[in-house]
Amino acid sequence: MTDQPKATPYEQLGGQPAIAAVVERFYDLMDSDPAYAELRAIHAADLTPMRASLAGFLTGWAGGPRDWFEANPGKCMMSMHSGFPITAETAGQWVEAMAHAFADCDLADHPVGKLMNERFEMMASGLARTAAMAG
Repeated sequence: MTDQPKATPYEQLGGQPAIAAVVERFYDLMDSDPAYAELRAIHAADLTPMRASLAGFLTGWAGGPRDWFEANPGKCMMSMHSGFPITAETAGQWVEAMAHAFADCDLADHPVGKLMNERFEMMASGLARTAAMAG
């Protein structure tokens, strides 16, 4: 009897279509909901490159194809955001918008969705603390 390989978080979540839907919803919310105005203000006018980048990052981070990581060797969430003026408020808006996007895509109660949102909270807190220490 052979052990079947366990599905990656990426596969469990629904693969590329699920990641793409969450990312699209996240940026749509950030672009249109006044609750995320401060977060939107620290991004470029054209969110198209960010949409592709976040989808690629999340895909590889969750165990899917690692194209983003191969194209960005040595990069991580912290280094990619080191130039952004991240505050506790904008970090909180990012976490809230991402949780909202997962909920709108019917993934908020998915075990992987819950785990990812917990990790997003940790990352956002770390980014805000790092920015505060640097500022």
